[in-house]
Amino acid sequence: MKKLLFTTSLLLCAFGLRAQVQLPVFACDDAIAEQPVLVGMTDTAAYFPLLEGRRVAVLANHTAVAGFVGGQVAGEPSGADCCGAGRMPGASAAGTVHLVDLLYGRGFDVTAIFSPEHGFRGTADAGEHVASSVDTRTGIPIRSLYDGNTKRPSDEAMRSFDVLLVDMQDVGLRFYTYYISMLRMMDACADYGCRVVVLDRPNPNGSHVDGPLLDMKYKSGVGALPVPVLHGLTMGEIARMALGEGWAKPCELEVVRCRNYTHDTPYELPVAPSPNLPRQRAVYLYPSVCLFEGTVVSLGRGTDKPFECYGHPDMKGYAFAFTPRSTAGAKHPPLEGKLCRGVDLSGMPLDEAREQGLTLKYVMEAYRNLGLGDKFFTPMFEKLIGAGYVREMIVAGASEAEIRARWAEDVRRFRALRERYLLYE
Repeated sequence: MKKLLFTTSLLLCAFGLRAQVQLPVFACDDAIAEQPVLVGMTDTAAYFPLLEGRRVAVLANHTAVAGFVGGQVAGEPSGADCCGAGRMPGASAAGTVHLVDLLYGRGFDVTAIFSPEHGFRGTADAGEHVASSVDTRTGIPIRSLYDGNTKRPSDEAMRSFDVLLVDMQDVGLRFYTYYISMLRMMDACADYGCRVVVLDRPNPNGSHVDGPLLDMKYKSGVGALPVPVLHGLTMGEIARMALGEGWAKPCELEVVRCRNYTHDTPYELPVAPSPNLPRQRAVYLYPSVCLFEGTVVSLGRGTDKPFECYGHPDMKGYAFAFTPRSTAGAKHPPLEGKLCRGVDLSGMPLDEAREQGLTLKYVMEAYRNLGLGDKFFTPMFEKLIGAGYVREMIVAGASEAEIRARWAEDVRRFRALRERYLLYE
């Protein structure tokens, strides 16, 4: 039986697990311009009742935090917190709390933490194997879904809980892997009769739907569903679509919605979602620049501008240069130790980067500059872009407009499908 609950939510006020930053209030739709966006984690009235008397597991990472002012949820009436029980347990002096600390402090029976790519603390490299461990603050076991061995949790792990809470900040791209971890856990929960509750968060690229649909022959760890590169969905909406389209096994699903949010709402992430997306501009450039992962070109891993620059030792005609080094979150970056010349995108205005969405121009310019022909690409390119014809058309000399025309009808059909599962205007 599929059961969907569409409730509410909050805007994060944290930049790290227990640190705070000042958040801007965005001008957008007149109806919500004066209200901060609120993420699902703070609508405890919607999900706390679902946890009472249940064993709870959490699929989350460092982004599962929310801001509280004077011990109460931002945006709630003065003098009362989200569930009428005084100051939020586990809240830092800066007024932020992690979901696990919140649940533990409230006395819920949290039996396990499942961690996605980059680990529970969000510090591991892309694709790096992360061992299971124990949360030192609460003593709750952390079960890694990226330990190199776990295709799905063990029978013992799945029998240890009744309800799975999912809370991770996604960025709205098919090759960003947090949704894949969610789908794996949804399938496992379907097999064991566990309820899934998704605490939703905004999609910072939510106004964009673009790119080829994934040809499922290229299905991989960086692409699991036949959706465009930019799918324009939140995690809760992806979960709804996966169930509705039969891409995930039927399970009991609840989605706790965001408040004061539409897909056109500009939303700057107060928490870096992963080590190599440390700034908002990188989040906006990620759809286009990440395609370099499927080429011989560096996209700035191992620098202070990951996903905000690109280059190669043999690129010509560029004054900008960088040398990738081993850094936190990029222990051995591509072209490590080699002087690369290329393009610095870090000065692009945020509004321009946000409006750009997906473009092939950076990859196509670098392809022409290096003159390597098909050797410019690696097999990862198809896994990222999702279709074989894009490389073929670039090599054949097609324009970006001609390539985009090839996927335009697929995007139109997907937009119509997407409408069935949207939770926000």
